[in-house]
Amino acid sequence: MLNVTSEKSTFCDGIIRRSFLSVGHLGLAGLYLPDILSLQSADATEPTTDDSSVIFVELAGGPSQFETYDPKPNAPTEYRGEFGVVSTNTPDVLFSELMVEQAKLMDKLSIVRSVHHLSNSHDPSSHLAQTGYYKRGPKGGRSSADTMPCFGSIVAKVRGANVSGLPAYVAVPQVMRNGQASYLGKSYNPFETVADPNQPEFRVQNLALASGLTDVRLDDRGGLLSALDRRRRMSDLQGSSTAIDRFREQSLEMVTGPQARAAFNIQAESDTLRDQYGRHTTGQSLLMARRLVEAGVTCVTVRVTGWDDHGQLARGLKQRGPAYDQGIAALIRDLYERGIDRRVLVVAMGEFGRTPRYNQKAGRDHWASVMSVLLAGGGLKPGIVGASNSKGELPTEAPYRPENVLAMIYRHLGIDPQQTFVDFAGRPRHVLEERGLITELI
Repeated sequence: MLNVTSEKSTFCDGIIRRSFLSVGHLGLAGLYLPDILSLQSADATEPTTDDSSVIFVELAGGPSQFETYDPKPNAPTEYRGEFGVVSTNTPDVLFSELMVEQAKLMDKLSIVRSVHHLSNSHDPSSHLAQTGYYKRGPKGGRSSADTMPCFGSIVAKVRGANVSGLPAYVAVPQVMRNGQASYLGKSYNPFETVADPNQPEFRVQNLALASGLTDVRLDDRGGLLSALDRRRRMSDLQGSSTAIDRFREQSLEMVTGPQARAAFNIQAESDTLRDQYGRHTTGQSLLMARRLVEAGVTCVTVRVTGWDDHGQLARGLKQRGPAYDQGIAALIRDLYERGIDRRVLVVAMGEFGRTPRYNQKAGRDHWASVMSVLLAGGGLKPGIVGASNSKGELPTEAPYRPENVLAMIYRHLGIDPQQTFVDFAGRPRHVLEERGLITELI
């Protein structure tokens, strides 16, 4: 086995987020694929005839509602902050001046300014935003393993990939904080690109045969395994042989077929388009996401970290804000220009908002009482939904929760959130218990 580990950002809870990718050969020496495909159940989902897909942008750490989509220009200085506002192309709608490119596209955006919940802790809150449930366990679930499956894993289980030869659920460049499959099983964890798509030599190493392994040798080893399988099946009473056979079939299709390599080949994009997205990790990760959903991946998550601005918020946002703004605006323009905006739903959100008042370190702390969420595409109605009070403290109109955002994702993908799966304790658990839709968008 080979383990590839990459360090992630350190949040204020003191935990370094890491991304682990384990790959193995499953009997085909020299043939490497992510462990996420292994042990696929015998009733694995086949590719669907529906081509809808979702791109979920995790704004990890929790972005400020003031410095993104819900500025308060008339509030006292200690609330509104040092940034100004920019008019959007929709009358009477203002964004933070950091969101200038998105402001030009407000007629294509749906901004929910009234999402709220009750936890000001990173891990339970991100778990809620990505699964629909607060994390359970010691210390309120902080830092423990996922206790419920991420929406991407649900998608992989229920829908599968839109095109054969591609994974259903991909994380760019790493898995989200709580983006794994929990009791659904590791086979429904995401396929991670791991490497930064902005690197000149970017490639997904998992999609190539090992050095020295030719197609002829691969066929020989496949024949040997088939002979061994015939013996194994005679004593197989649990269907595991069928599951492993399906996994091997998927592995071979991804490694030897053209679909996956073509989808991940970001170098095929023109320099002009890559420049439009921005030559930075955020921009190129979003461009990769567009390539993947267009090719047939059903769910892509993009992790954009660093939003945990407890101190010197303005300094951090001057670097991070424009890159995010450029990348997400280019993504939305690209989807519309390609005519795939209705089948692709884009969601961008963090785990909570930020405190209305600046703290003594010129930053903002965690604030789950109100946050802003972006949606675009998916055939949704554009516009502003909900509102917060004059100081950005609480929702005053159309209050919604993170579960309602997830319900919109499931609706777009044709997944019934009332269905259940059996958890580790043997209990049936609903995909979502709070299933209300954001009706103003429909």
